[in-house]
Amino acid sequence: MQILNTIIPIFMIIFLGLFAKRKGFIPPEFLGPANRLVYYLAIPAMIFRAISKASLKAQFDIGVLVIALLSVVAVFLIAWGLGLLGRFRQGSLATFVQNSMHGNLGYIGLAVAYYYLGNDGLVRASILTGFLVILQNFLAVFILQLYADESRPDRHLRIVFFKIAGNPIILAALLGILFSLFEIQVPLVLARGLDILSSMALPTALLIIGASLSFDLMRSKLFAVLTTGFMKLMLLPAVGFALYSIVGTPAADYLPGLILLASPTATVSYVMAREMQGDTDFAVAAISTSTLLSAVTFSIWLKLGG
Repeated sequence: MQILNTIIPIFMIIFLGLFAKRKGFIPPEFLGPANRLVYYLAIPAMIFRAISKASLKAQFDIGVLVIALLSVVAVFLIAWGLGLLGRFRQGSLATFVQNSMHGNLGYIGLAVAYYYLGNDGLVRASILTGFLVILQNFLAVFILQLYADESRPDRHLRIVFFKIAGNPIILAALLGILFSLFEIQVPLVLARGLDILSSMALPTALLIIGASLSFDLMRSKLFAVLTTGFMKLMLLPAVGFALYSIVGTPAADYLPGLILLASPTATVSYVMAREMQGDTDFAVAAISTSTLLSAVTFSIWLKLGG
């Protein structure tokens, strides 16, 4: 029952976003500014507040992090191999690979962690997110750069720098870790402002996800997106789950990591595909398909992990 009480409300808001878009309450021109508001302000504020108030020594597990990172690298390599065997053209190959391992941690992963595990789970997941986002962005930029048009290498290098060094989620997580390590107290007036900003993060993010779904592109690229969806939603968390089981990590410790690994394809993968000559239609189709399927796969992994 706890799984249903976690998954159903989250996807109710996602489908509300889809309904609102079709009825004209969320026009297409609203999505860009709203996404930037959530990505650059609300989600970072939520992550910083969660981590800065936490006890890092009690809520950070290096073993859970290492396994999560290894799982992402493993699936990245598997997807790359399958893409080569499948003879994808260059832009599609790079997009196929990044969609297989680039998870929607900030928008959906943290929402599931919070509603299923509570504030402690959100803190643990937020700490892991900072490191996973670095790895995901690095691997995504690497594969897109490898198969991109080389006529603008300077532009690609700027994208690498912005996506990794300037990522607001990474910066918020690192700043929160510093505040937690040195036990720095956030002034009350600032803390309350951040709490207000944080409160809009998850619901707005879920509405944006719903309004971004595209069923037409899903149907046109069904086999390829189902393949990448399987790797993202089933293979990646399966690798993590197997490794956690082998080393004997308690479920209470690894569940935040498993939730993040089981997150659907990140919406930012579309932006990266657009900027680096990837296949944007395939990216949108993969995001939409994996987001919808994750309602089922999240339930499976929470059941197995719990």
